[in-house]
Amino acid sequence: MIERTKQAQDFAALHVPGDPLVLYNIWDAGSAASVAKAGATAVATGSWSVAGAQGYGDGEKLPLSLLVQIVERIAQTVEVPLSVDFEGGYAVGGAELTGNVAQIAAAGAVGINFEDQIVGDTGLYGIQEQSDRLRAVRAADENLFINARTDLFLKQKDASRHADLMDEAIQRAKAFAAAGANGFFVPGLADLDLIAQICKASPLPVNVMMRGEAMTRETMAKAGVARCSYGPQPFVQAMQTLAETYQALT
Repeated sequence: MIERTKQAQDFAALHVPGDPLVLYNIWDAGSAASVAKAGATAVATGSWSVAGAQGYGDGEKLPLSLLVQIVERIAQTVEVPLSVDFEGGYAVGGAELTGNVAQIAAAGAVGINFEDQIVGDTGLYGIQEQSDRLRAVRAADENLFINARTDLFLKQKDASRHADLMDEAIQRAKAFAAAGANGFFVPGLADLDLIAQICKASPLPVNVMMRGEAMTRETMAKAGVARCSYGPQPFVQAMQTLAETYQALT
């Protein structure tokens, strides 16, 4: 337990605004070992990739019991901190959610992503309800790094309207911090000025999903980002390389 607590503290310390942690998302023990061997100071799964590697779709279609096994194998394979994309926690809230998070923590994760979209639906949980859900997550483990994700920007496909969502995003960041979150994740937001505004206003270190040539570690550092992740991109690229290599042989 002491070792896990230290890992969680070390992981939290890697989140430095202006000097972002790079998490090149992995999907199993083998990919985790490869990235760790390459020098990664921490590893993090992407739910889409973990599910896809097992033949499932995203959106909590991968059975929780299987996810726990995968997390355990990754944690036993690498010595660096592990964060798990836990989507919506496989529960609406309350004791069930707390129990599910406890399983992931017991399997070896020192951090999770936890999103505010309603899995299987098109909407988001309200700020108060999501805050209650975050408190249920925190009840599972006092040391767990909770990366609170908002899907506001992913849901709005028209990037020209992302500025209209800033006030609510900042409200969510502040409410999620008060509920016990450690980080604030804004996937789908790619405008550098808006990212900088989020970083300035958020009481939590900000995580972005890297998309497009303009989103480099350097530009994110200047914006004040603390964590850069890549979502399903590494898995998609690896599978594409596998297929192309085979095609070149036939």
